[in-house]
Amino acid sequence: MRLQRHRQAVAATLLCFAGWAGAQTTAPALTAEQQRFHDIYKELVEINTTDSVGNNTEAARALQKHLLAAGFKADEMQLFEPFPRKGNLVVRFKGDGSKKPILLLAHIDVVEARREDWKTDPFKLKEDDGYFTARGSSDDKAMAASFVSILSQLRREGFKPSRDIILALTSDEELGDVPSNGAFWLVNHQRPLIDAEFGINEGGGGQLNKGKPILHRMQVAEKVYTTYKLEVRDVGGHSSLPTATNPVYELGAALGRLGAYRFPVKLAEVTRTYFERSAQFETGQLADDMRAVASGKPDEAAVDRLSRTPLYNATLRTTCVATQVNAGHAENALPQSAKATVNCRILPHDDPAEVDAALRKVLGSERLTMVASNPPLKSPPSPLRPDVMAVVEGLTQQMWPGVTVVPTMSTGATDSRFMRNAGIPIYGVSGIFTEPSDARAHGLDERVAIPRLYEGREFMYRMVKQFAQ
Repeated sequence: MRLQRHRQAVAATLLCFAGWAGAQTTAPALTAEQQRFHDIYKELVEINTTDSVGNNTEAARALQKHLLAAGFKADEMQLFEPFPRKGNLVVRFKGDGSKKPILLLAHIDVVEARREDWKTDPFKLKEDDGYFTARGSSDDKAMAASFVSILSQLRREGFKPSRDIILALTSDEELGDVPSNGAFWLVNHQRPLIDAEFGINEGGGGQLNKGKPILHRMQVAEKVYTTYKLEVRDVGGHSSLPTATNPVYELGAALGRLGAYRFPVKLAEVTRTYFERSAQFETGQLADDMRAVASGKPDEAAVDRLSRTPLYNATLRTTCVATQVNAGHAENALPQSAKATVNCRILPHDDPAEVDAALRKVLGSERLTMVASNPPLKSPPSPLRPDVMAVVEGLTQQMWPGVTVVPTMSTGATDSRFMRNAGIPIYGVSGIFTEPSDARAHGLDERVAIPRLYEGREFMYRMVKQFAQ
């Protein structure tokens, strides 16, 4: 009976939020659990966790206090600070052991944000115009606060899971493959502590079209990140005596060849499923081209048309792009060196060695040196497990009838790659819907629609509970 009342209260609140989102009037009253979530979220967002001056350990301790207040014992939590200010919190909600654990992963660090660039203080939660605005309001403190709120609610409700629920709140996801990356550190130093049958992380989310939910993305794969440093050197000289060995021209020619080159199309289960399910939201030639790719045997014309859209191009193939160029030391001197940075995003089902060989061939020059600044870390796609898909698709239909779940491959990177590489399948799914035109993570005035955040938190609550039953 209590569960039925809870569902009725949540449904009523979400209905009110839906009306409020359209009318932009006074916000409806929050339920007790929503208020608790709000307080956790606000406190977390307002703790600066940037690399430059922030403190992830402070944030981890604040979240630990909320869990203690909800009834968790000190011995159910471990706080690791392998580097100053880079704390990581691991929590274990013990189950009866009849199933293997599930891992909930979220990072609590954020990218830099300068007050002079923002309309408001990026580290004060702004709540108006139907949005929560602050650095980390979506990436990734929305998920981190949701997980803490959810475990707290389940503990208060006396929920008895059939499997352990492991929560890992980590540092320095935004810095990539660095020693202080919390997920990377846990995999390498506390692997048994986070071992799980599968896990949930960021990387997914819903898409709105003029305020209406149309599809729910579930990230099951992501591209592999690696960067190359290029350089051409010369003896230089006076600018009044040009030579044929000017390194700027040689490097420029090499980058021109790279700009004209396209890596071959390589399809996998996730990309074919992505295009198959996305085709239903398109019409005409675009829908036909998507279905052609989904068939596994697209014609060249279909691939060419899709490749004109950066997202589809990056989904179809590995990409390497010049991102930085630097040359010369004086305006009246011939350059002694010309340097460039080339960033590659390699398909998880592509061979990094083949990509390296192709890149060297395209850039090929006797005088050009190429050094990989960080080796690519393989990240195999998570399988489209029927049991995981059934839960995500079932809950999506409950909350947003008619909305399709679309498995996706991220063109960017998340900490899921460390877990997948360690043998733990991870799925990026949140239930938080956004308009494509309002994607502000890492950018100015990052924000999330208030009703959409509460909906997402409710989706994650139901999902975690269902997975743990």
